[in-house]
Amino acid sequence: MNAPIILSHTGRLLLTAALLLTASTSSLATATAPEGSANSPRYEKGMQVLRDLNNGQPQPVFEAMRREFPFLAESTASYALGDVWGREVLDPKTRQLAAMAAFASLGLRGFFKTHAGYALNLGATPDELKEIAYLVTVPAGFPRAIEASQALQELFNERGLTSPQGRQP
Repeated sequence: MNAPIILSHTGRLLLTAALLLTASTSSLATATAPEGSANSPRYEKGMQVLRDLNNGQPQPVFEAMRREFPFLAESTASYALGDVWGREVLDPKTRQLAAMAAFASLGLRGFFKTHAGYALNLGATPDELKEIAYLVTVPAGFPRAIEASQALQELFNERGLTSPQGRQP
């Protein structure tokens, strides 16, 4: 006959926690895809938003993230793109202009330039994008606005866009 095992209060708590963890882990393996996973409606909506923003073309930064950081890419597609960018309160062009102002104010040049490109894809004019750089001088200061203007110059050059010289803001 085996002697009974007597566990202390802490031992019982640890054993209970281990059993619960084992049970929850095994149930996760058989569960359906979570709401933010690559085959969820939120993810699909986010991917459609990205295709719409990028004229149906793959977005290289997102594709690289999807290869190297799949969880981050799925979360970005599901939440940022699907839940937030996919809202219909603002029209897509206005949403991009607002995003540009936020990214410029934070000094996030890469994000600013990407979203400026999306704004152009959605019909914004170079003058509208320049206006965002001017606007940023108030909440974020001249250095951030100058950084934004440099990113816009790069984008305009890449797309072969020019504006009349000497035009006042």
